[in-house]
Amino acid sequence: LDCLLYFVIGNNLPFKTQFEGLQKARDWGFKVPTQSKLAKNLNEVFEYINYWDKHRHDLPYETDGVVIKVNNLQHQEELGYTAKSPRWAMAYKFKAEQVTTKLNSISYQVGRTGAITPVANLEPVQLAGTIVKRASLHNADQIEKLDIRIGDEVFVEKGGEIIPKIIAVAQRGNQAEPTKYITHCPECQTELVRSEGEANHFCPNFYGCPPQIIGRIQHFITRKAMDIDGLGGETVALLFNAGLVTNYADLYELKKDQIIPLERMAEKSAENLINGIEKSKTIPFERVLYALGIRYVGETVAKKLAKHYKSIDAIAQASIMDLILVDEIGDKIAQSVVQFFENQENIRIIDRLKSFGVQLESGEEDVLLSEKLKGKTFVVSGVFEIYSRDELKKAIEDNGGKVGSSISSKTDYVIAGDNMGPSKLEKANQLKIAIITELDFKQMIDA
Repeated sequence: LDCLLYFVIGNNLPFKTQFEGLQKARDWGFKVPTQSKLAKNLNEVFEYINYWDKHRHDLPYETDGVVIKVNNLQHQEELGYTAKSPRWAMAYKFKAEQVTTKLNSISYQVGRTGAITPVANLEPVQLAGTIVKRASLHNADQIEKLDIRIGDEVFVEKGGEIIPKIIAVAQRGNQAEPTKYITHCPECQTELVRSEGEANHFCPNFYGCPPQIIGRIQHFITRKAMDIDGLGGETVALLFNAGLVTNYADLYELKKDQIIPLERMAEKSAENLINGIEKSKTIPFERVLYALGIRYVGETVAKKLAKHYKSIDAIAQASIMDLILVDEIGDKIAQSVVQFFENQENIRIIDRLKSFGVQLESGEEDVLLSEKLKGKTFVVSGVFEIYSRDELKKAIEDNGGKVGSSISSKTDYVIAGDNMGPSKLEKANQLKIAIITELDFKQMIDA
């Protein structure tokens, strides 16, 4: 393995731009790609893209595109992030390489939510540096749209140079009849359902279908959820198949002598697993809520719900209308949350998690310090002396306010530091939004 670095993270860095940072990292002895270039305008950006579209195959590793970044670190900080990605960087993807191969069969996988994913089993073929044998067909609509049939010669490419996908039929095989999508779960034989507006078919046997049970426990232990050291996806499957766990609450009753006889387990690994499970009891409520695997409740939604309701009991008692009133929670999420807590098996599992000491309410540090800023939206811009930007945002939220990512008519205050972005200043003035200093803000929350 080798490691090429491309970004330096830190406060008060000894440089002011992305490009200087890369050179500084090289000077410090880190491996940094030499292909980076500082472009003065968009024409130079596209020249760079066009060059590497042809020459990328000369590199000693696979690459699927070019990332364009704002060079000035202060501007990067001003632009900020969405929940998933920076606003100051954009990926340009090259056209994917295509090959043809034969479709030998179609199998069907069951996910942790019960969603069925059809998978194409292909005649092995070399594609973008690897041998490809399988490709996702996504859902019944995609199969029908492509009119794909077993025995067909198909075009395959890698989405983002990573995930193989079939994009069209190259030549019809001998199969005269169109592919018929399965009607029953391949794992538990339950009849599949498909709700209006849903792309996927689902197996409704939520508590009896093995891949769903294993998938939910695997989700529960992931790094962004309960982060249980010593426990991986394969071990979860071993525990389930041995009859030791049938839901994630069962993990907290495991004993070392039950685990040691399992394949690839020894005393030390069993001990690490038990310690990892015990340590997970300190994971904060918002991550536990995400770990429960409620449909449509990802990391961001879990944070919103945990911050608003403070405990699992309060969420369980909320109606659809109550939930919709929470910032960024819509109909679909609200209905899914209510359905989850209407299920008595889920309530029983949550009661067990409580009895084991899992964090199902916010700690003292998550409780609002005051509601002085309730109903007020703030945008933070510039460099500050009393607070860091993150500390400012936390102080706003701790006192009941909301942090906006950009200035709009809904913004109540802009907290301006040194080097505030000129475009933000202009927009704030246009919309007649109050511009305050960090001292003004401190007085608001100390009053």
